[in-house]
Amino acid sequence: MTTHKFTNNLIKETSPYLLQHAHNPVNWYAWNDETLALAKKENKLLLISVGYSSCHWCHVMEEESFENEDVAKIMNEYFINVKVDREERPDVDQIYMNAVQLMSGSGGWPLNCIALPDGRPIWGGTYFRKEEWMQTLQQIGDLYNKNPEKVIEYAEKLTAGIQQSGLVSINKEKVSFTKEYLNETVKKWSIYFDDDLGGLNKAPKFPMPNNYHFLLRYAYQNNFNSLKTYVNNTLTKIALGGIFDQVGGGFSRYSVDTKWHIPHFEKMLYDNGQLVSLYADAYLITKNELYKETVYNTLEFIERELLDPSGGFYSALDADSLNDKGELEEGAYYVWTKEELQKILKDDFELFSDYYNVNQYGFWEKNNYHLIRNTSDEVFAKKNNLQVSNVKSIVKNWRKTLLKQRSKKEYPRLDDKILTSWNGIMLKGYVDAYRVFNDSHFLDVALKNANFIEQNMFKEDGTLYHNYKNGTATINGYLEDYGTIIDAFISLYEVTLDEKWLSISKSLTDTSFDHFYNSASSMFYFTSEKDTKLIARKMEVEDNVMPSSNSMMAKNLFKLSHYYDNAYYSKVSTQMLNNMTKDIQNYGSAYSNWLDLYSNFTEQYFEIAISGENSKKVLKEINQKYIPNKLICGSISDSNLPLLENRFVNGRTLIYVCVNKTCQLPTEDVTTAFQQIKTLQK
Repeated sequence: MTTHKFTNNLIKETSPYLLQHAHNPVNWYAWNDETLALAKKENKLLLISVGYSSCHWCHVMEEESFENEDVAKIMNEYFINVKVDREERPDVDQIYMNAVQLMSGSGGWPLNCIALPDGRPIWGGTYFRKEEWMQTLQQIGDLYNKNPEKVIEYAEKLTAGIQQSGLVSINKEKVSFTKEYLNETVKKWSIYFDDDLGGLNKAPKFPMPNNYHFLLRYAYQNNFNSLKTYVNNTLTKIALGGIFDQVGGGFSRYSVDTKWHIPHFEKMLYDNGQLVSLYADAYLITKNELYKETVYNTLEFIERELLDPSGGFYSALDADSLNDKGELEEGAYYVWTKEELQKILKDDFELFSDYYNVNQYGFWEKNNYHLIRNTSDEVFAKKNNLQVSNVKSIVKNWRKTLLKQRSKKEYPRLDDKILTSWNGIMLKGYVDAYRVFNDSHFLDVALKNANFIEQNMFKEDGTLYHNYKNGTATINGYLEDYGTIIDAFISLYEVTLDEKWLSISKSLTDTSFDHFYNSASSMFYFTSEKDTKLIARKMEVEDNVMPSSNSMMAKNLFKLSHYYDNAYYSKVSTQMLNNMTKDIQNYGSAYSNWLDLYSNFTEQYFEIAISGENSKKVLKEINQKYIPNKLICGSISDSNLPLLENRFVNGRTLIYVCVNKTCQLPTEDVTTAFQQIKTLQK
């Protein structure tokens, strides 16, 4: 049994990130009412340190500072030290990230902020080396003890800035959504494109799935060939790159270089869920086999390493793992030496090294290579006088061999908490994979996850929990939880035609209005009015690595307004988008999910209603065509949904193509329905 010299209050927590710090000499507390009350009682400053379990630089700062007894002595003397898992408490993270950005102009994790006992921040930053950290803490601690008035005065000014930043005011100008606006936005955005290597012309490079989902749609709907080429080049480079695990499948967070080679090796559920959706749609358009393989290999990874037997999905795999010397090292699980590969692959090594660039192109550091491709299977097969089918078979065997060999290494730490919002994103990924590839296994996993969410993440009053661990759901849900689950359940309805999922989506939407909506601005707060008040109540509007919770809600309202013929939903969705139009055009990459909604207003938006006993068969045919500006409504029997009411005819399966409550003549032929859509789009 392991004995520890130190144990602090985090030992009571379930978050893997907090538990990682439970044996630091720092006297850590979790963020809760009791901790805040203790700070006020002892009149001590709060030292708030925010990170997450798979964050490499969080581990570095822990090793250098938080495990050091001299550092801990200063921290414990002057501060009530609070560790926050940003994935459990994104509301707390938002506040103090905003503070650090206002103070320094930038942010990131680890995030470290010092605040008054009541939570108002006075100083902050990200990663600090040990000496700088100790010196700064000593100075601030002394200043607060000797001259608290000066510290309080600064906190008041900074808090006022935090409370004002990010709030959205209502746009009272007349709604005018135009193609010219979209064209100008993409034109301004495009000057930052890396046409050669894909992504943006800088490092590090993030995949940013919602960026490329919108650009994919925009390129194909407007037949912009140069943009099609750019998006497909980006998706190809990412899929061939080291940011994609060429052995085990799945994507890392981002690459530190311009060629998508060396990632920070953490794998996050939300990235992988969104990228599955993106590559599935890209395959639907292009029929590029690389995209299909990328989806399948990613979902194999998810099921092998992030799927709980209950049907819930875990959150992340750490960037770091123990190397052969027993030291935590970034990427140790994923990289190979040439000698290792020669021993494992024997006679296959030369061909393997050509395929995966065990050469200068694939070299990383310390004699390590990280696998990366730079050519397609077709080109590789031709170069080596092989059939493409032979190449794929050989590669499959290589992957199987290396995966078995890799399993002997020390496994990266797993963050096994189950987050509602991230599960919603992964559920949507499975639904989209099923929609495109018609593989019933994907639907089976999706339904198991949806049932897990329904049974475990809902409270009796219909509101959501945010977190699930050790058989217990905790933490009141945030707007991101509602936005992602509503979206995923609508998508699940569209492939199953089970109205249960649509009904739950509507119920969650109405609950969102009850607890998150600000009628003065027609926007939603990130936190429920039931939550303990922080120093500010924020609205999340910028799309980042995940779409913003407000853009998700605006899109959900748009769709549900069609399903339920709900004018109020439509009005709010339109106003939300109108509120954002002054911000979107100059920074398209930060508003790409809003731009996707904007596109629904500048194209014909199709309601495809299917009624009859063969509706599911017809639906599968319709799903083989890329139509981003549509919703599906269907039933195998009578339905009271406005789009299906009085449309069931015994013995027939009818397809209705409708725009703005005006429908074409019903048809039983899918080809005719497609022709109707094509005619209306002209």
